[in-house]
Amino acid sequence: MKQNESSLTSLVSAFSRAFHSKYDTPKIFDDFIAKDLISEEEFSAISRNMIDGIQFFNKDIALRYKDSPEETLKWITQVQLSPISLARSAYCEKVLLNEVKLGVEQYVILGAGLDTFGYRYPELNNSLKIFEIDHPVTQEFKKKKLADAQLNIPNNLHFVSMDFTNKFSMQDLIDKGFNNKKTLFSLLGVSYYLTKEENANLIYHLFTNTPSGSSFVFDYADEKLFVEKGISNRVENMVKMASASGEPMKSSFTYNEIESMLQKSGLLIYEHLSPTTINEFFFRDRTDYLSAFETIHFIHAVKK
Repeated sequence: MKQNESSLTSLVSAFSRAFHSKYDTPKIFDDFIAKDLISEEEFSAISRNMIDGIQFFNKDIALRYKDSPEETLKWITQVQLSPISLARSAYCEKVLLNEVKLGVEQYVILGAGLDTFGYRYPELNNSLKIFEIDHPVTQEFKKKKLADAQLNIPNNLHFVSMDFTNKFSMQDLIDKGFNNKKTLFSLLGVSYYLTKEENANLIYHLFTNTPSGSSFVFDYADEKLFVEKGISNRVENMVKMASASGEPMKSSFTYNEIESMLQKSGLLIYEHLSPTTINEFFFRDRTDYLSAFETIHFIHAVKK
């Protein structure tokens, strides 16, 4: 990973959530704190870069909205940038809040970036331990952002610096207070950047010593990832952008492959959301550009 690559990725993801919270109606996922982690200069710079890059995304849209940068930005954000992150975040938090009612005491966010869950649910301060795992560079970047926004770190939130895509250390998690309690793990926006073997090894390490009833929420790309173009070529664009950034997408799965991989770590699929189901759950009856991303699925799996 390049020195600031993870930080930049987390910033762009936060931008998409902030844009949605500020401008879109109705809300799919209202991350009302994301905007506090992005300076006005950063928000403007990302907006300009997106608008300036419209020729890459869609030449017809570039021509149609050549005199309307606001509409150009809305199109890029709603078509290309936001759909996956908004829907998977909304789904994961829906699962988490239900699991808390069922006795989950720990929430582990792998690849947390500029996640704001712990700041939006202060009522869980005494009942849920939150562990944010991410690359040391990204975590230092986030801590600076929190300080700049004058946001205090909740006492139930623990930072665990780790490049888990290279090697996962359960001991590092334990050292921060993780224990053998019912836990929900989330892995959002990461699985397609790992090989199939790396995904399988990570899941195995997560659940080897985790108690029954613990569970796992993640998104994955299906077997059409590298052939599907998608609306306005957005799937193809996503794959190309990932490759150009030096962080290529490495894996896609059939449903049977996912099911088999999870079973080897003692997990059963409790819920599977296909792109069609995601569209029905989160994007139905919208009048803007937002719609579920082709090829991306969500899974909630539970340890037997």
